[in-house]
Amino acid sequence: MTTTMALREIAGPAGRLEALLERPQLTDGQPVRASVVFAHPHPLYGGTMHTKGVYRATKALAALGCAVLRFNFRGVGRSEGTFDNGVGELEDFRAALDAMAHLYPDTDAWAAGFSFGAWVALTAGALDDRVTRLIAIAPALHMYDFTALRASEKPKYFVQGALDEICPLANLEAFYAELLPPKRLAIVPGANHLFNGQVEQMSSALAGLIEEDLQGEPQVRKKEQP
Repeated sequence: MTTTMALREIAGPAGRLEALLERPQLTDGQPVRASVVFAHPHPLYGGTMHTKGVYRATKALAALGCAVLRFNFRGVGRSEGTFDNGVGELEDFRAALDAMAHLYPDTDAWAAGFSFGAWVALTAGALDDRVTRLIAIAPALHMYDFTALRASEKPKYFVQGALDEICPLANLEAFYAELLPPKRLAIVPGANHLFNGQVEQMSSALAGLIEEDLQGEPQVRKKEQP
């Protein structure tokens, strides 16, 4: 079980950013596994922090013991500012990382995103020393430059639909083959770009990828929150 807390906004470089913090249900003394910032799909094509795939992936990560912050980019929902074609959205993501670092200063930070949000998360996360793992769901390889990711030696996780009409599986597999290890890829049979009708399979695939890597790893204890 997870609980969405009362956090409703964070400070962003272009104004307030609407946000939701998912905190896991933990037994006494159990540490938070990681603090995760999750970025949503492209705002101009209807992407928000409430996109079904974002919601289900957030739940899956929280079930693994992670605290997960999803937020609306500038100009989306109640977030202030206007769409900035990726430049400002990278700044928004870094602001979200700052917010989570304040809340969970002694916990590993992970960067995650869906489609356009995957580019934002992987780019910002690859360049930020606080971030230890990178998570991409259906990355929009055709839209933006993923150069920062190509040089990263951080653990990378990808979940892709076999019938993705925006980023064909063959393109993702070719890109994936060029990346440095460690890396892991899960393919959801029959799924399109947004995993319509298959978001549960997507979230299960994501949880499976990460769970296999985390087994046997020591958890980092967080400071108690006020």
